[in-house]
Parts: sequence; C-alpha cells; structure tokens
Amino acid sequence: MANNFVRLTEEEKLLVKGKPAKDFVGHKKIFFGISIAIILIGLICNFIFGTTMDIQFTGGSMIKYSYTGSLDSAKLKDIVQKATPDDIVTFSESEDMVNNKKVLTVQFSGNTTITTDLQKSITDSIQKAFAKNNIKMEQNSSVDATMGFSFLLKCIVAVAIAAVLMVLYVTLRFKKIGGLSAGVFGLVALFHDIAIIYFFYVIFRMPIDSSFMAVALMILGYSLNDTVVVYDRVREERKRIGYKADIKDVFNVAASKVMRRTIITSITTISAVAIVFVLAVVYNLDSVKAFAIPMMVGLVSGCYSSLCIAGPLWVMWKKRQEKKAKKK
Repeated sequence: MANNFVRLTEEEKLLVKGKPAKDFVGHKKIFFGISIAIILIGLICNFIFGTTMDIQFTGGSMIKYSYTGSLDSAKLKDIVQKATPDDIVTFSESEDMVNNKKVLTVQFSGNTTITTDLQKSITDSIQKAFAKNNIKMEQNSSVDATMGFSFLLKCIVAVAIAAVLMVLYVTLRFKKIGGLSAGVFGLVALFHDIAIIYFFYVIFRMPIDSSFMAVALMILGYSLNDTVVVYDRVREERKRIGYKADIKDVFNVAASKVMRRTIITSITTISAVAIVFVLAVVYNLDSVKAFAIPMMVGLVSGCYSSLCIAGPLWVMWKKRQEKKAKKK
C-alpha cells in the first residue's frame, strides 16, 4: 500500500493555503492603538458629558406623550422643566410608523412619584403651548432609587461571576498552552468589549439601562466563544507545527485559519440583529432599538478583541516567560 503521508518542512507548516499567515502579532501596536484611541475618546466624552443613567438605576419617573406635526424641542423642554421641581434626565423624540404618530419621552430624576395633579399640570402646559399638535399622554411610570440600585448591584455581580467562571474554564481546558495566562488575557478581552460598549453609550448619549447589562452579558458569552475557538486552534497548531516553533508564528497561523470563520459568523449574527433593529424602527420599539444598536457594536468588538487583543497580549506574555526561562 502506498504511503500518502507527506512530510512538510518548517516553512511549509507556517503557510495557510499556500500563503504566509497574517501577522496579527506584528501589527499589535496598530490594534492596541485603535482600542486605546476609542477608549480615550470615550473617557473624554465621559468627562465632558458624564454618564446618563436610566431611571431604572437612579430612580425617577417617565412620561410618554404622542403628538402630530413638529415641535420646538428647546421650548418644549423648557415648558416641561418649569412645570416640575424634578430635573429632566432624558428628553427624546421618536416616530411610531405603524400608528402614524410621533412619541415624546421625558424622564425625571428624583425619588418622589409624579402625582396625578403634577401630571395634569405638565400635560396642560404642553397642550396649551402646542395646541395644534394633538398632544396626549400615553404612559406614566415611576421607579424607586433603592430598587434601581439593587438591580444594578445584581447585574454587576452577574458579570463578575461570569468573568470568574470564564477564567476557570479557559485555565482548565487549555493547560497545555498555559491555561491561566490564556484565561487572564481572555478576561482582558472581555473587559475591552464591555468598555467599548460602555463608551458607545457615553459617546452617543444613550442612558445606561437594563439593555446595557443584557448586551454586556450577551457579549461576554459571544466574545468568550470566539476566544475559545482561537485558543483551541492555537493548541492544535502548536501540536502540528511543533513545540519548538516560535509561539508568535504558531498564533499567527492559528488566527489566520480561524479568521474567515470568525468574521463570517460575526457578519451573520450582526445581520440578524440588524433585521431586528429595522423591525424595531418600523414598530417604534424603543427598548429593542436600545438593545440592537449596542449589540451590533459589541459583536464587532468581540470578534476584534479575540483575534487582535487577547491573542497578541497572550503571545507577548509567553515570549516574556521564555526570555526569563533562558536567563535562568
């Protein structure tokens, strides 16, 4: 029986479909620079504008009005603010295409519930100033600050538990390539993704609400999956290429082989979320829109961080360990 086994040279082992592997590690400064630039812009915006917290976390009240035509937003906001002692946290307008009307949402800070008399006073003031716009109150809700803080605390605990379990999982599964270091830099990638999502909210002045926490938890799982796929390929390639090969070359080959799969998976998922966003726009589902937009950003960040942040950082750490071992 003929032997079909072909022995590859060291150079051939580092090729991907006959071409040199993408140099992810060699371009690490560019990747790190992009992430640092986004985070710095976010920090500057955070310093200038601050973080807008939804009443779910801070406590307060929300009133929704429907109207037709167009309104002078500055004048309307001034009228509403004069009618109540509480500060306006957010003031937004959107369109309900299904019912062919526009929606005005006003959120107030404060621990006191807006009374019926105060609701009537605000509504009467708006209707008097904009009599031609057919303004009607559609919804009113209040949230206690204590309940909001408790909910925020539970969300933070959930994220922390998910992060710890992720490190333990990666540590145990990838012992042969330095499981603990792989887990730690996988965690760095997750924090990177959460930071990107947070600063997206800050830059575009979106209030931090339950949707933010839902997106954060979803991206933790998605980014972890991408990172595990990359590490799994690194483990396979190190065994195939040989343990004496430069870890930088091993990672570049592994990342190049999973890059296409990772990008296609991300594009498919983003397309599905984009469809959800379009439907949310058509049916004026604000909560769904607030979830879909940052979710798409998080999906891009999760794909990027697995290949361009966690991997190069892990390689840098392994190279540092090798240098220390040689000195000894």
